[in-house]
Amino acid sequence: MKYISKTLIVALMGMGLSHAALAADSGPKTLEQLLKEVQQEYSADSKLNRQREAQFRRAKNRQDELLRQAKAELARQEKRSDELKKQFDDNEKKLAQLSEDLRIRSGNLGEMMGVVRQVAGQTAARFANSLVTTQVKGRQDFLSELAKSTELPEIGQLQKLWLAIQTEMTKQGEVVRFKTDVIETDGSRVSKEVVRVGAFNLLDAATGNYMYWDGESQEVKELQRQPESKFLSLAEDFVRETQGVHALGMDPSRGALLELLVQKKSLWEQYQEGGIVGYVITGLFVFGVILTLIRLMSLLSIGRAVRAQMKSNTPGDNPLGRIMKVYLDNQDADVENLELKLDEAILKETPKIEWGIGIVKVLAALSPLLGLLGTVTGMIGTFQAITLFGTGDPKTMAGGISTALVTTVLGLVSAIPLIFLHSLLASQSRSIIHILEEQSAGLIAEHAEKES
Repeated sequence: MKYISKTLIVALMGMGLSHAALAADSGPKTLEQLLKEVQQEYSADSKLNRQREAQFRRAKNRQDELLRQAKAELARQEKRSDELKKQFDDNEKKLAQLSEDLRIRSGNLGEMMGVVRQVAGQTAARFANSLVTTQVKGRQDFLSELAKSTELPEIGQLQKLWLAIQTEMTKQGEVVRFKTDVIETDGSRVSKEVVRVGAFNLLDAATGNYMYWDGESQEVKELQRQPESKFLSLAEDFVRETQGVHALGMDPSRGALLELLVQKKSLWEQYQEGGIVGYVITGLFVFGVILTLIRLMSLLSIGRAVRAQMKSNTPGDNPLGRIMKVYLDNQDADVENLELKLDEAILKETPKIEWGIGIVKVLAALSPLLGLLGTVTGMIGTFQAITLFGTGDPKTMAGGISTALVTTVLGLVSAIPLIFLHSLLASQSRSIIHILEEQSAGLIAEHAEKES
């Protein structure tokens, strides 16, 4: 501080500092000036110190006031905490008493609550898979919440539950048209007009194609494979009409049969399960039919020619004409030689007439044997599947059993027509041979009469 430095200067001067040293200082020149300056600075320092002391006292008083307020607030909060704790304990006792009173007074209401929750849960599950939900969506949300509720249902909730069930019953008897989003077979989403037939069927209002409601994804989807044409024609006629009574093929299982229809194999897919054996049976059957048709046309042509030859005495290019030519060439021979000549001519014509009939007979006998072969191979595959995977999953055995049954069916389907065709060919050939033998016997008899 300046006051201390000045005092030191005075002391030094009192000790006899030299006049030159004093002259070098830039301060006061005389002792009076020095004293006056020291007094002024002392007065200024005293005033500054008093200001600082006053400021410190004000800060201390402020801190004391804040401390007092904090202690008062702490006391107030502690008192409130005690009051709240006491109130909490009282409320716990009162709640326990009220819960006991509620349990006693509710009586059968607890059983009613369980019934309501059960009915709400079952109804929500039924609504999720109902075709009515395609038109009124989101209605099962309230029922799901009611099924999970742990409180007694209110009158309004019971009325809402009853109204939902009544609405479902009413709409199940309606045939309505409305627009909704449909997932087509290629996965695209299209807005279409559909016809809902109660709770049984969904139809495309434009084409009459059957649709189904996927309860898991909550979406309307088009069937990957439509029912038979007779049902589709009924559906097409049904969607075009707007009033009156009309026939329609309905799904009584409310969509389950239509969903299973997607997994049903077509006739061509079932045929392919026959495998190589099935293809061989089919090839033999086609070959047998073609051969039968060729031989039948040939026999019919021969039969017409033979019948025409019976009315003419001029030998023609047919079996009977060739036999007549043998007779004319051997008119001078005796009866025994002529009979031998005619029998020889008939024997020459018989193989040509009966050609192919034996092949058809062999094919008719071979087809069921091939079907049996396919049955055996299919059962072998079934037993191999049982050995590998056990009998837990029937689908693992279905392939072999299907092969066995399909080949059996193909063998029977091939053998039955071939047996019939063989019988037809054999009958036709026997009738021609019978005519040849009859005419030959007549010629021999006529020759014998001439000789006698």
